[in-house]
Amino acid sequence: MSTLVTGGAGYIGAHVVRLLQERGEQVVVVDDLSTGDASRIGDTPLIVLDISKDEAVRVLTETMIDYDVDAVIHFAAQKQVGVSVKRPALYFRQNVGGMANLMSAMYDAGVRDAVFSSSAAVYGQPDTDVVSEDSPTNPINPYGQTKLIGELLLADCNHAWGLNYIALRYFNAAGAGWVDLADPATLNLIPIVEQALYDGNVPVVFGDDYPTPDGTCIRDYVHVLDLAKAHLVALDALREGTVKNRSFNVGTGSGSSVTEVLETIRNVSGWDFESKVADRREGDPAVLVADCQALELALGWKAELGLEDIVESSWNARQAGPKPVKVPAAD
Repeated sequence: MSTLVTGGAGYIGAHVVRLLQERGEQVVVVDDLSTGDASRIGDTPLIVLDISKDEAVRVLTETMIDYDVDAVIHFAAQKQVGVSVKRPALYFRQNVGGMANLMSAMYDAGVRDAVFSSSAAVYGQPDTDVVSEDSPTNPINPYGQTKLIGELLLADCNHAWGLNYIALRYFNAAGAGWVDLADPATLNLIPIVEQALYDGNVPVVFGDDYPTPDGTCIRDYVHVLDLAKAHLVALDALREGTVKNRSFNVGTGSGSSVTEVLETIRNVSGWDFESKVADRREGDPAVLVADCQALELALGWKAELGLEDIVESSWNARQAGPKPVKVPAAD
């Protein structure tokens, strides 16, 4: 038996693929390589495919049968919130259409277990600082809407033909489990700061007048390796039949402010760089932290790594890559 990982050449997906292989599992990856990199998965079987295309159901079904797939971990999706606002049809076609094709292929191939990469974006702008799975789902952008629709599709497939699923609602994934698996995008705070330093720019803090202890936004940063391990725990639960058909938050249960993140980067890098403050960005809540008790109680998963681990692993991966940051010599 083997596990099919869609989007397995991407940032989080590649971490999951490596963990699966380290414990001796057979894995096949489906990825269109639009943002993924085949070098991240070594000699793992790779099917280059855009799962939103018309031929995807046939190719996915054949792949599941040929590789004796018994479970799917689904990452493949567009994920830039800003782009989703400008190009909603693209996001619905890729994220919802692609997932519908995947569900059709799973039905045709007789595969019944799926772990889904969802997002805290399904909550929109919560009324509370700490968000539990019981909080209202009210996404405020097309990206979050596609993730919520994905969860609804899973529930409908469960009702229709017995699909078993676990959806994981990520908060702020960051860091690197291995130096060759750094976050390739500059969409999140830590890689954005690293890129600014590489480019010789001053990192920007958007707003320092929030109702938080230091005035900057607070977010729940979860190490990508902890996040990847949560997928394996979910996969095992589905295969064993102990937990199924639920959505869980994945975070640490505690938050770090933008100022705290910048200070940690300074400590890790040894560079006391400057930052500058700009106006708040529209739609940024002051505090957004995950309540992760449900996941711990149901599956025994709990984040083991903290902010310093995240920043240190991200910085080390950046410095080991092709574009290391040149840190000025100390005075």
